[in-house]
Formats: sequence, structure tokens, C-alpha cells
Amino acid sequence: MRENKKKLYSIGEASKICNVSTKTLRFYDKMGVVTPDYVSEENGYRYYSSITLLKIPVIKYYKQLGFKLEEMVGLLNGESYHGMEDNFRKKIIELSRAEQEIHKSYVSVNDWYELIREAKTVSAQAECPVCIKYLPTQEYAYLDQEFSYNYRDAVINIPWTDYLSSMNCSITGPIIIEYPSMQDKMEGVCRTARIMQRIVGTCDRRTNILVMKGQMVASLYHLGGYDNIKESYQKILEYIEKQGYVCKERSIERYVLDYWTSEILDEFVTEIIIPICKKA
Repeated sequence: MRENKKKLYSIGEASKICNVSTKTLRFYDKMGVVTPDYVSEENGYRYYSSITLLKIPVIKYYKQLGFKLEEMVGLLNGESYHGMEDNFRKKIIELSRAEQEIHKSYVSVNDWYELIREAKTVSAQAECPVCIKYLPTQEYAYLDQEFSYNYRDAVINIPWTDYLSSMNCSITGPIIIEYPSMQDKMEGVCRTARIMQRIVGTCDRRTNILVMKGQMVASLYHLGGYDNIKESYQKILEYIEKQGYVCKERSIERYVLDYWTSEILDEFVTEIIIPICKKA
């Protein structure tokens, strides 16, 4: 047996050759992916042949491909290419789903980050001007609800998040609330509203989907809490009148920075959006 030992590598030598820890090699043995060629009966030392050590680079590559150790057992132990084809097909499906989930997370985090940057830029201005702009076509998930001017409940909206969960629908971007009557909203008598957010990925086909067609709007950022938001509405209405436009009935509030991000009301930024058309 001494002669055979000379052709084998101790676990310490194998560790240095393959750049893996001895703990990892023992774990590989336990999982059945790399078994020592010889284990001393005297002291339990493990010894590996050069052929066995060639499995280590293969394991490293399989790990890069996303395979778990338990999935590698058949791949490393002489499984036919038919079996490998099936394993690879399953892994492709698994990784495709994971990629979709990562993409949704990336889009959502990036959109929230951009909202914070938008709020920071707007808040740095001495005065927010009214502007006329084109709002492009956008698709939203939506839910019609009662409205009571409790903005915290309207923005961090439990029925809305429950509805999205039930529809397996992922959303991104700011909370947008559409009010059916701008005048009622200003006067504090609006009792219904439509909450909306942009969809990311796919969702249940039963989900309420609204395609808001492209339109011209007047826009103004309102800074701070909501108690004095009527003043911003009045400012935007005066501008619309001076520019020769007519307001449509509804209004939209896009919550750029709100209770989702801060508890400090002075930091809040809300974009008031009023659809308009030219006077006849």
C-alpha cells in the first residue's frame, strides 16, 4: 500500500493543487461528488489520485453555471449525455425564472432610486414652475377605491398591496392616484379615487389594466405636506387659463417622495398633473 500511496495526494496536497480548502474537500466527500481514492484505516487520512482531482475544476465550472452540489452527483459520476441534456434543460428553465425575478427587482429598485433623485432635484429649486408637457401612453394596474383624504392610507395602501398579491402582479414606480373630479378634490369632497402603478413583468390576466393614452397635461410639483395642496392647484389653474388651455375634469397626483420613503412631511414631493386641451 505504501507504493500506491506515492501515486496519491494527501488532502493537504490536494487542497494546494486545486486551491480549495481541506474543509471543502471533506464536504465534497460527504456529498458524494469527490470521493477519495483511498482512506487510511490507521488514521482516516484521505488520499486522491490525479484523475479524481480533475473533478474539482469541473465542480467549479458547474457552480458557475448555477448547479448545486446535490445536482452535480449524476453529472460527475458518468451520467450519459441524455441525462445531462435533461439536467441542463431544467437548469435553463430555473435560471430563466431567476433572471426574470432579478430583472423585476432591478427595475423596481432603480425606479425608486430615480424618484429620490427627482425629488432631490425638484426640492433644490427656489420655486417650482408650471409646465406644459406631453404625457406618453403608459400601461398601469389599477384599483378603484373610496377616498377620505387620509394620504398615508391612500399611499401605503393595504387593500392595493393585497390586491396586487392576489393577482400575482409586480409593480414599480410611484403611486399615482387619479381623481374623477379636480374641483371635488380641491374642495375636499372627493370620495372616490383610482390608484395606479406601472406593471413590471407579467401578472394574472384578471388584473385591472388601464392603458392611459398619450395626452397633453399641465404639471406642477407640490412641495411638502398635503394640507395646502389646494394652493398648488390654484396656481396651476391660473397658468392654464393664461396660456389659453382648458382643463379636463379629472386630475392626477403622482407621489414622487411620500410616506414610502420619508416620515418628514417637508421632504414630500407630489406632481400634480391636469389633462388639458386648447380652447376651441
